[in-house]
Amino acid sequence: MDTKRKDYISWDEYFMGVAYLAAKRSKDPNTQVGACIVSGENKILSMGYNGFPNGCSDDEFPWGRDGVTADDSKYFYSTHGELNAILNYRGGSLEGSKLYVTMFPCNECAKAIIQAGITSVVYGCDKYEGTPAVIASKRMLKAAGVAYAPYKPSGRTITLEV
Repeated sequence: MDTKRKDYISWDEYFMGVAYLAAKRSKDPNTQVGACIVSGENKILSMGYNGFPNGCSDDEFPWGRDGVTADDSKYFYSTHGELNAILNYRGGSLEGSKLYVTMFPCNECAKAIIQAGITSVVYGCDKYEGTPAVIASKRMLKAAGVAYAPYKPSGRTITLEV
C-alpha cells in the first residue's frame, strides 16, 4: 500500500482510551475511574485510577460505600483517579496540560486540577451531575478558566488484541 491508513484513532480516542484502560486497574467494586494527563504536544504525562494510597493494603481497608465510620467506608481512604494522576506526575509542572477522565471530577479533584495548572478537562460521564460536589466543581473550574467538555465518542468499536 502506498498511502497512509485512514482508520487510525483520533487523539481524543487514544487518550480517553488510556483513561478507560487505567480505570480497569481500580479494585473498587462499585466505581472505577481512570485519568490521563496530556501535554500540549499530545504526550502522556501521567495516569491514575481510584484506589488506596501506597502502603495501604486493599485487603485490609474497607471497600464499603454505605458505611459511616472509618471501619466500614472506603471514602475515608480512597484517592480519586484524577488526583492520583496529578500526584503520580514526577516531571515538574502540569501547567497548560489537558486531563482526560472517565467521570466528571468532584469538587476536591477540581481544586487539585486548578492548582496543578491543568487548563482543559475531557470527561466520559457526568454520573453525579446536579449533586453539590459537581455543582461546586463546575463553578470552580469555570471561575478558574478551566475548560471542560464531554468526550464525544466516534461510535466505532476499538478492539485491543493482546
